Formats: sequence, C-alpha cells, structure tokens
Amino acid sequence: MKEYEKTGIIGLEDLQIPSEEHLKKGIAITECVQEIPCNPCVDACPVDAISMETINALPVVDYDRCTGCGRCVGVCPGLAIFVVKTEGDKALITLPYEFLHVPEKEEEVAALDREGKEAGMAVVKRVIKKKDNTCVITIEVSKNLAMTVRNIKVVK
Repeated sequence: MKEYEKTGIIGLEDLQIPSEEHLKKGIAITECVQEIPCNPCVDACPVDAISMETINALPVVDYDRCTGCGRCVGVCPGLAIFVVKTEGDKALITLPYEFLHVPEKEEEVAALDREGKEAGMAVVKRVIKKKDNTCVITIEVSKNLAMTVRNIKVVK
C-alpha cells in the first residue's frame, strides 16, 4: 500500500516530476493517482500532450509537447492538474479553485501545501471564472514553493 492510500496526501515520490527546463517553459503536472474511468484532460489538450493507455489508466503528460496552456486544469473533476512555470526566483502556479470568495487579481492569499498547511504567501496573477463554477487561478510564489503549493486560502 502506498503512503497516500493511508494518508490521502500525495507526495512528490508519487508524481511524474518535470525537469527544470520543462518548468521554465511551463507545463501541466497531473497529480491524479486514481485509476478510474476519466479522461477530460486528454480531450481538453489542444496539442495531444496528455495521453492514457486505457480509459482507466493514469494520465501521462509529454512535457516536450505540453505548452502549459492550462486547458486541462479546469476540466479535471478531481482538481488534480496544475500548471507550473518558473521565472527567475518566482514560480507561477495555475490551479483549480472551487471556494467562495474568489480572489481578485493582485490579491495576496495564503499558499497551501498538499496537506492544506500554509507554506507561504502568494499573489493572484490571473482569475478565470468558468461556467461550470471551477475557477482557474494563477498565483505567483517563491520558486522554492513551485512543487509544494497546490491550493490557496483567501486571507481578507
């Protein structure tokens, strides 16, 4: 049994980790570990960078093909896809968000890790409100938090 099956918390050892070069261009990172019939991320990808061997397999991202467009982020029903792009000492993380209040651009928010613990502060850089109520939010954090932060908490 894997650790996340006991705790519900995915670790980096459970993920397909991109290279520094891939992170610089910005790529989608799937944190999907459930082999269930689900593939909206595959259908949403305009460059066929996300594939699955079968409908029940885990999605795999071809980091060389991925453009980091983020279309997969808002369609994942498991809220398990993120886009990470590093720029100098900062990182942009695009994540799904389904809570109220939806933060505004340039608002400062708490950056949360996979356990929901505060890992630092972030600044909201982009908010896309979608018809299905899953917002797609891009935040800026310190580069050292690029592979740690996976949610936010509005602090005002």
